[in-house]
Amino acid sequence: MTDQPARPKPPTIRDVARSAGVSTALVSVVFRGVPGASEETRARVFAAAEQLGYRANRTASLMKLRRTMHLGVTLKVRNAFHAELAEDIQAAAARSGYEIVPSLVTATHDESRAVETLLGFRCESLILLGSQLPAARLRDLAREVPLVLVGRRVDLDNVAVVRSADYRGQGLIVDHLTGLGHRDIVHVDGGRQPIAALRRRGYRDAMRRHGLGDHARVIAGGDAEPDGHRAAAELLSQGRLPTAVCAFNDHCALGVIDALRKAGVRVPGDCSVTGYDDSPVAQLTAVDLTSVSQEAALLAESAVRAAADRLEGRVADATDAVLEPRLVARGSSSPPPALIP
Repeated sequence: MTDQPARPKPPTIRDVARSAGVSTALVSVVFRGVPGASEETRARVFAAAEQLGYRANRTASLMKLRRTMHLGVTLKVRNAFHAELAEDIQAAAARSGYEIVPSLVTATHDESRAVETLLGFRCESLILLGSQLPAARLRDLAREVPLVLVGRRVDLDNVAVVRSADYRGQGLIVDHLTGLGHRDIVHVDGGRQPIAALRRRGYRDAMRRHGLGDHARVIAGGDAEPDGHRAAAELLSQGRLPTAVCAFNDHCALGVIDALRKAGVRVPGDCSVTGYDDSPVAQLTAVDLTSVSQEAALLAESAVRAAADRLEGRVADATDAVLEPRLVARGSSSPPPALIP
């Protein structure tokens, strides 16, 4: 049996961009039929596509249809910070003449399906909140539509990133707790969350900066209340509690607080607990959680601006907008028991 010759690979949008001498983002603009490319550029792109035998994807097939002016937004339905962000994104989008189409990420509707739903609604750009999609999938998506990631740091062509400085934000928490007199501070991390590593490193480096590197301890956690419950159970099983716990986010912190209080531990009298995100639930009087604000309104404004800039041809390359976080001290943190009069 003779070997069959290898079938040539079909041309990609990158091949069209290379042949036309433009960026892949600009080719995407041309294929979607949105403003941002001159007539001369459009003609050059279409000529290159025809010469290469490029067959446009489903986004390109919509290029002759009217614009939807829709920005697709993925969010976790149980994440209060995502809900706050989505509300702010809606307001920012309206100011720019766009509407948002939300797609929920749940236990039965994962992020991949949420994205496909938005593409099916012909969203012109996608804004992904706390995305956990593999880099290869994000790269493919960016070839179809302008892509904006909120909260996740990546280095991919044509992808806009809008995020808070998580490393510095976690450092603000350690600065606050050490300023109250704490030395035994445990970090409950975010598990496999993409930003967990940055916050974990921020905690460890801040502990070293305060001369407490030998006291640094990290407990496996996650981004939800059950993760905080499990982390607190592990701490309680060790017999001696730390004087402070800084959790990956507010939801995880709530789980820690709930488990500690059920075990008879006073928060903050026996153990201070802090969160991250300054979500609406952290601001409730009954919760009164010390947390780090990511400035949701500014994140939302930056995300919508990044999407609009790409749709309207003002920006095509990858960008990384980093906003400064802000500590919000509340009643869940106080000096350690030995220092309380």
